[in-house]
Amino acid sequence: MPHMGSHTRLVLLCGTAFSGKSTVARSLAPRLSAHVVSLDEINERRGLWGGDGIPVEEWIHTHELATDEVRDLLAAGTSAIVDDTSSPRSLRDNWRALATAAGARFTLVYIDVAHATIHRRRAANQRNPRRRDVTDAVLNQHLTTFEPPHPDENAIRIRSAEDLQSIGI
Repeated sequence: MPHMGSHTRLVLLCGTAFSGKSTVARSLAPRLSAHVVSLDEINERRGLWGGDGIPVEEWIHTHELATDEVRDLLAAGTSAIVDDTSSPRSLRDNWRALATAAGARFTLVYIDVAHATIHRRRAANQRNPRRRDVTDAVLNQHLTTFEPPHPDENAIRIRSAEDLQSIGI
């Protein structure tokens, strides 16, 4: 039987590379007593790096691993924050369905950052690496094909972790 604690929640982050999703996740986790499930970290454990490009089959397997981890957390009554680009919408719909099945509250947080800012952050990271880089081809394809949340998805839209102070999660 799913855990039905009203405080158990699944927060799904959505945004492009270099939008600040991991920073938002680290800021939210202690506030919500939540565990962060990072798809980048799962890929790294698997010896993969999305910035180099990953075959679709490998992304599917990474999502299966993340789904299992989140399902186990929610079943144990632990809130989870999924740190991923969450594009396309079908992925977001799958996470929403998982939260519903687990009896957890679902919140979609869209970190909406202009492409110019993404490119500035990437350039700064190339000068002073704080994370692994993303190839030009992968970043350009990602920015071109990224599907932001539609209005009916009721996403909370922020531009940075600082915006979290003004929202109710």
